[in-house]
Amino acid sequence: MEGPDMNEGGPPARLWHTVPQPSWSTPPDPGRSDLDPEDWPGTRRQAHRMLDDILDYVEGIRSRPTWQPMPAEARARLREPLPLQAAPLAEIHAAFLRDVLPYATGNVHPGFLGWVHGGGTVAGLLGEMLAGGLNANLGGRDHAPIEVERQILAWVREIFRFPEGASGLFVTGTSMANFLGVLVARRAALGEAVRTEGLGADGLRLRAYASRAVHSCVPRALDMAGLGAQALRQLPTAPGGGLDLDALRLALAEDRAAGFQPFLVVGTAGTVDTGAVDDLAAIADLCAREELWFHVDGAFGALAILAPARAGLLRGIERADSLAFDFHKWGQVPYDAGYLLVRDGDMHRATFATPAAYLRRETRGMAAGSPWPTDLGPDLSRGFRALKTWFTLKAYGLERLGHTIEETCALATYLEARIKATPELELLAPVPLNIVCFRHRGEDPDALNARIAVRVQESGLAAPSTTVLNGKLALRAAIVNHRTRREDLDRLLQAVLALAKD
Repeated sequence: MEGPDMNEGGPPARLWHTVPQPSWSTPPDPGRSDLDPEDWPGTRRQAHRMLDDILDYVEGIRSRPTWQPMPAEARARLREPLPLQAAPLAEIHAAFLRDVLPYATGNVHPGFLGWVHGGGTVAGLLGEMLAGGLNANLGGRDHAPIEVERQILAWVREIFRFPEGASGLFVTGTSMANFLGVLVARRAALGEAVRTEGLGADGLRLRAYASRAVHSCVPRALDMAGLGAQALRQLPTAPGGGLDLDALRLALAEDRAAGFQPFLVVGTAGTVDTGAVDDLAAIADLCAREELWFHVDGAFGALAILAPARAGLLRGIERADSLAFDFHKWGQVPYDAGYLLVRDGDMHRATFATPAAYLRRETRGMAAGSPWPTDLGPDLSRGFRALKTWFTLKAYGLERLGHTIEETCALATYLEARIKATPELELLAPVPLNIVCFRHRGEDPDALNARIAVRVQESGLAAPSTTVLNGKLALRAAIVNHRTRREDLDRLLQAVLALAKD
């Protein structure tokens, strides 16, 4: 039975009949101006080939090199002139398969151990594809994608035991989340006037604190906030690699005596070099006493809260004023999916919300749904990062994701034991989470291990990185990919030992 409300897949049919239809005084231009396919069936077949190819790539990733250098001819082809005319989709896809796919970063591969990059998942891949089709702008307004992002916020609050009033925002990554966290802390310290009058003399006296192991994006955040990178005092680490709290207390006293205004302490949940975790509970206690903003850089380590055996390392993270982390690392969401969580949602909005006539809010219609994400950060144009995250969390569940996190830590413990049992190798740092720093003991070890790292990368067997710990160059294996197994680590060690003799 048909009727005015039986318009399947769309609004009630009667709505369409009440809208006046345009009349044309002249016929429309017969030339095409839209960009939709002329051949939908052919485009659909090509799209299915493209999806099959990328699924084949992920499914067969172990048969490929972890990484390989890009040849000069491929680079040259990617420096072609500006395309003025259309090219067939199949031709563009072929160029991608030839010149892009074989020479990617390699973090999908289980042998990728060099940097803290997640491996991604098929569920996230498909969510990203659907997000591209929707082409939603998540700056604001009243639509379902915003509700998906709000659903993620509710889940994140529950994961980290933040209050109902806490606010959250998807951003590119923890570097941006840390920057926004500094801006919220700056607004809390200097008040509303900082947004209209600038820093003033009070702003120039602000001081922030973190360990020397803090990520380089944190001093850069102070720089971009107008405070200057030197406004961050980087303090010694304790024997376990976390922030030395005695050094922090001394620095606070010294700075106050010198006329500075301490306002922010940045705790680290998983240092980039070794995976060390600051004593977050002790820092939270200190910040509460001293009335300081407590921000946690939890780029990858914050999600250890999903692994019951590791969650105790993060005790105190639930007391942070703000927390930055990445779903695209241990959460295995495809890049990019960074996140900022702020305990005081009102302060978060007060830092960024800006009234504008074209952003007028209503109680009904598309302009409803306030507050909007644009009230919580600088972007009005925002992609649908929440969808691939929503797909990932729902497809695997937090218990399974927590299990993969625990497995990467167990693999790090396995690699640590193998290194300790191998006389030619030396462990250079404790292994609290999933990062193992070691080196070969051979002659001129800094030069030797730098050479080994490059040659292992170029071999395609694995992709470690290097760092410097206590003046010693280290090989660094960061085990983040859910596909990594013991045999991948065995191959890494075999290659290190063989190349040291070569």
